[in-house]
Amino acid sequence: MFTDSIDKYDSRDVERLEKDDALVESYLQWRIYVIDDALKMIDESLQWRKEYGLNDLTENSIPKWMFETGALYLHGYDKEGNKLFWFKVKLHVKDTKTIMDKKKYVAFWLERYAKKEPGMPLTVVFDMTESGLSNIDMEFVKYVINCFKVYYPKFLSKMIIVDMPWIMNAAWKIVRTWLGPEAISKLKFASKSEVQGFIDPEYLPPHMGGTDPFKYSYPPLPDDDFQTPICENGPIVSEDETESKEGEMESKDTLESSFNSEVAVKPKKVNFLEDSLRAEDYEKGDSRTKGARKPLSTFKGLLLDVSPAEELSFGSGETEKKSLIILNNVTKNQVAFKVRTTAPEKYRVKPSNSSCDPGASVDIVVSLHGGSQASPQDRFLVMAAEMDNAVSQELSQFWKEVPKTKVMEHRLRCHVLESVKPQTLTPLRDSPVETGTNGQQELNSAVSSGGREA
Repeated sequence: MFTDSIDKYDSRDVERLEKDDALVESYLQWRIYVIDDALKMIDESLQWRKEYGLNDLTENSIPKWMFETGALYLHGYDKEGNKLFWFKVKLHVKDTKTIMDKKKYVAFWLERYAKKEPGMPLTVVFDMTESGLSNIDMEFVKYVINCFKVYYPKFLSKMIIVDMPWIMNAAWKIVRTWLGPEAISKLKFASKSEVQGFIDPEYLPPHMGGTDPFKYSYPPLPDDDFQTPICENGPIVSEDETESKEGEMESKDTLESSFNSEVAVKPKKVNFLEDSLRAEDYEKGDSRTKGARKPLSTFKGLLLDVSPAEELSFGSGETEKKSLIILNNVTKNQVAFKVRTTAPEKYRVKPSNSSCDPGASVDIVVSLHGGSQASPQDRFLVMAAEMDNAVSQELSQFWKEVPKTKVMEHRLRCHVLESVKPQTLTPLRDSPVETGTNGQQELNSAVSSGGREA
């Protein structure tokens, strides 16, 4: 069906569909395994991707003023660890001349996130503070809903409408009819106080009763700020006094800095004498890995196979504070690797920066530091680059010179294990990762009753 319709679709999308079984499965699940409905959805989705040129859509494809308004952006996480996609409704004004660019702007953000966090759902937040009828563009709202209903299957965790003026009740009743039965339960209306049932104060702006000091500005684009974690012998030492001062300034911002790590966050120089334990030291199965949770799944990468494939599990007990990342070099050359995290003050990573011989594997122990607790919002980034013949090259120099196009990146999220509750207490709910989007009703009922993460 799809291979015969070259003019209708982008061949890159067809090729991806043929190779990505998980993508096909997500369409089937979203359409409750009704084959004809799933095929129709795939057809619409692939046509839309070609019409909007999603495979070639870049930052430069969008008018700069749209980024500068801050009307929509990705920043922070909800209580289940889903990324937040913010719509500042008061900044949107209906304009038929710019509607196509605005639609591409939404597609740009969604595609960007889908590539960075494949399979991870989003929570959409419509912030309707200070908005009025002039800000409601029903065609635009319907398009946004279609993005989740048709174009990106299983992408929507929930859609939270915050502080909606009563005058807009009629408009949102229409919106409910557009969502359809598979998504209607995901629509949540909340006051400024009620929104904290879904999102912790650390990721809410002050006007919603939160403590997040984040202020949108452009450039660069807001993003996860992956930093160098604490190494085996304490905080990593900068070689340069200037960069050390920059690091102090960054550490004062205890929340997500939301700057693009490729543009705004300079990688800190590292004293590898303390941090870089050679890979072979970790292949011996020494006592360092004892008590660390072993991974059960594997991501097959171009340079490294990474286990686990998606998440590191941590609990609150002393025996649940270590997790293992196993890297396996699948190339014929030495591969340099380093591990970064969005919460560097909470984790010790051993080794966090080293190299791996051809065909060899490395055990990386990630442990919670002191009394720190893991959070579903915490992320890890494994970076790897082939060293070719530069085996003897200093790692610090190598990472300065390696082109970004040669660096493999793989992201891992944290799974917080449920604590064992006494039998007299009723469990709050399933863990965030286990519920996902399929357990949304149970999760929602737990949130409404005031349940919080373990």
